[in-house]
Amino acid sequence: MQNLCVLGATGSIGLSTLDVVRRHPDKYNVVSLSANTRVAEMYALSVEFKPETVVMVDEIAAQQLKLRLLQDDIHDIEVLTGHNALSDLASSASIDVVMAAIVGASGLLPTLAAVKADKKVLLANKEALVTSGQIFIDALKNSNAQLLPIDSEHNAIFQCLPINIQNDMGMADIADSGISKILLTGSGGPFRTLPLEEFAEITPQQACAHPNWDMGRKISVDSATMMNKGLEFIEAKWLFNLEPDDIQVVLHPQSTIHSMVQYKDGSVLAQMGNPDMRTPIAHALAFPQRIESGVEAFDFFNCKNFEFAQADFERYPNLELAITACKAGQSACTALNAANEVAVAAFLNTDIAFIDIAKVNKAVMNKFVNINIQTIDDVVHLDSKAREAADQQVLNIKENN
Repeated sequence: MQNLCVLGATGSIGLSTLDVVRRHPDKYNVVSLSANTRVAEMYALSVEFKPETVVMVDEIAAQQLKLRLLQDDIHDIEVLTGHNALSDLASSASIDVVMAAIVGASGLLPTLAAVKADKKVLLANKEALVTSGQIFIDALKNSNAQLLPIDSEHNAIFQCLPINIQNDMGMADIADSGISKILLTGSGGPFRTLPLEEFAEITPQQACAHPNWDMGRKISVDSATMMNKGLEFIEAKWLFNLEPDDIQVVLHPQSTIHSMVQYKDGSVLAQMGNPDMRTPIAHALAFPQRIESGVEAFDFFNCKNFEFAQADFERYPNLELAITACKAGQSACTALNAANEVAVAAFLNTDIAFIDIAKVNKAVMNKFVNINIQTIDDVVHLDSKAREAADQQVLNIKENN
C-alpha cells in the first residue's frame, strides 16, 4: 500500500490519477489532496477518498470547504490553506508518492519540496523543470527521490529508454547508451491546417477544442500554439540530460505514437496507445510493474493512418521561441514560461488576440535573456518580473487596439 498525495486534484491530471487509484484500492491510499478554488469538486473527492489533509490554496475556498464538511458532520479531514501548505503537504513524512499536477509555475516549490523529501515524484508539472532546470536536477541528484515523467510524450520516451537511463534521470549520458536522437511528437493542435490569415480571428473556444486530448483550458491553448510542445522540449532537455540538437519535434496528428527514441544502429523505439492520460499515470504509479488503467486496448485494425511532418515555425512561432529559449539559457526559459502564462490568461479573457500570445512572449523573453540564475529565490524573482513585463505588454496591445 502506497500513501499518495495529489497536488492539483481537481484538474484533468488529478482526476485521471484518482480514476486509476479507485481501480486499485488495495495498492494506493489517498492521504492528501490539493486544489485552488474548486470547492464542490474537492468536497466530492474528500467524501469519496477520505484524505487526512486537504489544502485549498485560496483562503475563501478553504473556509467554504471547512464549513461544508462540518455541516455534513465530517470532522476528521484537516483543511489548510496557502502556498506554503502545499510544500508541507508534498514533503510530509506520511506520504510515499506525490502526483505533481499543479499547472504553471506555482507547482515548482511543492514539487521541489517533494524531491528534497525523497518522495516518488510523478511529474506532470512541466513548468518545474522549465523554470528552474539545473537547480531542480541538482536537488534530485542530492536526494533519494525517484522522478517519473507523466506528460504522455516524456513518459513515452522514458518507456523507450534503457534501464540505466530510467534509473538516472537528468544525469545519464544518452550517447553511451547508443541513442542518437529523441523524437518528440505533437498533434499540431486544432489549427494545423487552418489558413494563416484566419489566425487573428481564433477564439478561446476554438483554441480549447483539442482534436485528440481532453485537457484544461490553459494547456489546450498551449497545444494550439504549440507552446506546450516547446515547454516539453525544454523539459525533455533536463529530464534526459540532452542538448537541444538531440531533440527533434515531429508532428503526428493522430496522437497515437506518443514519442520515440532513435538509436545509432537505425532502430526506432516508439510507445503507442490511445490518447488517454491514464496510461502514463498508471505506468508511473506502478513502475516498474504494470496495472490496469481503464484505458481501452489499442485497436490496430481500426486505427487511422500514421502521418508525420515537420513543424512550421510561421504557424507555430511559440514553438520556435521555446527552442530558442532552451538554447539561450535558464533565464530565457523562466521568463518565457511566465510571459506565456500571462498571455494565455489574457487571451482566454479576450484581452488580446490569439496571434498576440507570441508577441507578448517574444518581447518578454528577449528582455530577460542572460540574467544570472543561481537559486530558487532568483527563479521566483525573475518569474515575478517577467509577469510584470508581460502584463505591460498586454496593456500596450489593448491600448493600441
